[in-house]
Formats: sequence, C-alpha cells, structure tokens
Amino acid sequence: MSATTPSRRFVPRGLDVSDFTAVEKFYQQLLDRPLHSLADLRYWLVDFSELAAAVDEYGSRRYIDKSCHTEDQAILQKYLDFVQEVEPRIKPLHFALQRKYLQSPLRRQLENRKFAVLEKRWQADVELFRDINVPIETEVIKRVTEFDQINGRMMVNFRGEELTVQQMGRFLEDTDRPTRQEAWEATARRRLIDREAIEVNFEGLLPLRSRIAVNAEVADFRAYQWIANKRFDYTPQDCLNFADAIADVCVPAVRRLDEQRAADLKLAKLRPWDMAVDPKGRPPLRPFDQKNIDGFVANTREIFNRLSPELARDFDQLREHGNLDLDSRKGKQPGGYLMPLEESRQPFIFMNAAGLQRDVETLLHEGGHAFHQLAAAHEELIFIRSAPMEFCEVASMSMELLGGAYLEVFYNSADAGRARRNMIEMTIRFFPWMATIDSFQHWIYTHPGHTRQQRQKIWLELVSRFGSDMDWTGWEAVRESLWHRQGHLFHAPFYYIEYGIAQLGALQLWLKAKTDPRGALAGYRSALALGGTRPLPELFAAAGIVFDFSARTFKPLIAALEQELRNLPE
Repeated sequence: MSATTPSRRFVPRGLDVSDFTAVEKFYQQLLDRPLHSLADLRYWLVDFSELAAAVDEYGSRRYIDKSCHTEDQAILQKYLDFVQEVEPRIKPLHFALQRKYLQSPLRRQLENRKFAVLEKRWQADVELFRDINVPIETEVIKRVTEFDQINGRMMVNFRGEELTVQQMGRFLEDTDRPTRQEAWEATARRRLIDREAIEVNFEGLLPLRSRIAVNAEVADFRAYQWIANKRFDYTPQDCLNFADAIADVCVPAVRRLDEQRAADLKLAKLRPWDMAVDPKGRPPLRPFDQKNIDGFVANTREIFNRLSPELARDFDQLREHGNLDLDSRKGKQPGGYLMPLEESRQPFIFMNAAGLQRDVETLLHEGGHAFHQLAAAHEELIFIRSAPMEFCEVASMSMELLGGAYLEVFYNSADAGRARRNMIEMTIRFFPWMATIDSFQHWIYTHPGHTRQQRQKIWLELVSRFGSDMDWTGWEAVRESLWHRQGHLFHAPFYYIEYGIAQLGALQLWLKAKTDPRGALAGYRSALALGGTRPLPELFAAAGIVFDFSARTFKPLIAALEQELRNLPE
C-alpha cells in the first residue's frame, strides 16, 4: 500500500471532508451499525479509524497551509471553515462512537494489551466531553489563529532589509557587540509593538478555558488538561517537585555558565544580546547558507545515515513526498513542528531555518518525531498509533543528542566541537526555562480571574527564581513579556513539562550511547515501533531507560552534562 495513496474500504476515495453533510452519514452509519460479534467490533474499529484518519489528515493539511501562508486569505478561510463549521459538528459524533465502544461488552474479548490503553484514553475523553464546550473550543482555535497571524506579520527592518525574527537571530551571534545590541534592540522594539495585542489575545483565551473546565465539572483548567492530556502516570505536584529540583541543582549550574561567559567576554554583567555570541570571540557557527535549504537537508540526512542507514531511508520519504517546509520567510508562522498526516501515514516537518546551529538541532529534533511516526505506521488503528507526548519528545530530543556526534558533516572538527559544547550548554539552560513556563501555567490556571498585574508579578518572580543574573536595564518591558514568545502557552496549555520529562529520558539514552551506541539506538527504535500501545512507563522501559523525573534521576544527569563540558575542548 502506498503511503500517499492508501486504500480505503469504508470511506469513499472522493469524499469531500470540507462538506459536513457528506461526512456525517459515515459517522451515522458507524453509530447505527449493530455489533453482534467480536469480528463485528474489530471491523467497526477499523472503519472508525479509517474515517477518523481521513478527517484528521484533511484538518492537518489545512493547518499546514495556514502555517506556511498566514497572509493568504483564501487559505486561511479554508482552515477556518474546517475548524468552525466542520470540526465542531464532528466532535459530538466522534464522542458518541467512543461511548458506543465503551458500552459494548464485546470489548472485553479484545485481549491485546493495546486495547487496555485505548480504553483508558477513551474513558478520559468521555469523562470530559460536553456538547456545550464544542463552540467554546472553536472560539479558542480562532483566537490562537489570531496569535499566529500577529506573529506571522512580525518583520524587523534592520540595516535596509526586512527580516523575520528568526533571521535576526544571526546577528545575535556577531562578535561585534554594538551590532548584536542594535539587532537585539530592533527585534525587541518590534516585539513590543504587538505586546498589547498579544496580552489581549491571551486574556481572551483564559475565560474560555475556565468555562470549558467548569462545564466539564472539574476543579479548574489544570485539572481538565490533566485528564485531556491523559496524564495517568504523574501529578501536578510531581511537576512542582521537578521545578524545585531544577531550582536546587540546575539554576546554580546555569549561573556558573553565565559567570564564565561574562568572564570570557570581559563583562561585569551580561546583557540580553550577549547570550548567543561565541564567548571566545570566534566567528559565529554557520552550518549552512540560509538560501541553500537543499544543502541543509542533504547534510542532515547524512547525520541520520551515519547513525543508521534505515533512519536516512525514513528521512528520504519526507523529501520524496514533499513534506518539508523549512525556510524562514515573510508571512510564515514562527516556530517549528512535526505534523502527522494520519491517513498517508507520513510526517510533515515545518520550521523556520535561518542558517543557525539551532536550525540543525531543530531538524534533528523534528526528524526524531518523523521516525517515531514512521516506526508506528504499521499500526492499523489511528487511535493507538501515537504515544503519550512525554515519550514522543524522547524520540525527538534523543535524536538531537545522538545526532550531535556527527556534526562534522556541517563543520570542521574544531567547529563541530564548539557546536557540541553549545548543545550541552543549551540542554542545561533549557531546564530552568522549562520550569519557568510550566510553573507559570500552574499558577495561571489555578488562579482564574487574576489581573494582568498579578500575572506579571508572578512571571517576574519565576524569572528571578529560575533565570540568570542578567542586566535588563532599559528593557524591563521585554523581560516582563518574555513569555509571549512561548507559543505553547497559546496553542497547547500545559504542554511543556513533557519536554523536561523527555529530556531526562533522552539524556539516559545519550549516556548509554557513549558506551553502547548500537544498543542505545536499537532500544530507541524498538520503543518507537510500539507507538501508543503501551503505558508511558513501559515505553520508557522498552527503550532501556527509566520513567522518573525526581531529583534522584535528575541530579546525576546534570552532573554528567557538567562533566561532559569539562571534557570537551573550549
């Protein structure tokens, strides 16, 4: 079966998913179909999966188009038509089918362990679903789309050029400090123009999310998201304990890094424009020309090939099917993501490459997500193809670290060493930022009705607790609104702790690979192939790592990173 033209048994090939009345009858057929035997139930699940995949892929493609062309009104309207007119009317039907499955006594005859996972997930969905929330969720999507449009329009005029915010990042690596300052300040001023619009956008999201939680009869939106995100294996308190461990162990490590950076740069205090430049005064790392995206893709493929020819062949599928949009340009949504195309069983990678080392890391990261989707594509049912996000991010973050061993495809030996040092430093620096964002969300959604001033106060307290001792004089307004840059707060509330949990899993794989690279990669690929058929702790165990983000696991991993920095050449 071709990945791009899958066969269909139940859904007609010419079905127009943008027409709800055309789609509705197939949901109704599934609702009306009698289930007399185990074979009936199995066929019913396969047909339900086929319909869900067709609808899901249509929505994914409309989202991708909107991301790539935020200023194209026709493309935007197609996306909005789906999320406003089709998706909200499908949700109750999808829920009714989940409930039909849970009410069928035949499901107890499905002995495979993966159906236990499916049942637990669907029970959570049924617990939360309320018809009254469907139009509210649609309004949330509209507001998030407005946030994307604000960011898509954000261009910086700098030295006679109009550049995206991502492209401005190149100047922050310049060894000339006045150039860095000029570039940073130009970007900061541009961001501040939209500060009020972004605050208003966010303040429109908060009461909508609170109403969703109230309607679902849970304590608050945090409790709602815990169920919605299927967080069966840890609690909010576990996350707050993780943040405490980061404050105790990792924040001092970051401040030591900052002290060394300031000393190398011969500065009394670091300023925001001093964080990306090479502290030894060497030219910026330029892994590729931002205009040569094909070269960027080819070199990244070679990293995958050196890890495993099978990974390279998987990556080839994205190129063959046109599922890469990597360059940074005006009118394109910021950030990067992997979008599953569930019917095609193919991944799509979206990012904004500007010729930076971070772009290499991003493509390695999204490549890991792609390998995960392709490894689990054999699973017939869409409902159990995807793992919990905490493990999906192990797939991506591990690929960053494992791929870092082969950066010589982009650099000479000395610069590859510099790039690896940067990766290790950024891994250490990531944890306090993750804790800042996660802790901020815990406060926001357990304090409904808070004022903008209260929100700003708690943000600054968290930045002081987890941040560095940087001098923000004259740019306090930027520090107050740093969280505006974190799209997860708008798109996917509470989806950020996953990165921290997963990074600990990825670091365990990285350490294993130092002594047993083949074994580490074999465990990685074996676990990816399980998709979402096992609970989270079992997926970690299948990869040969431990699902644990307490101080017991965290402290030795941070110590290993600091030791790695001592071992690497300056």
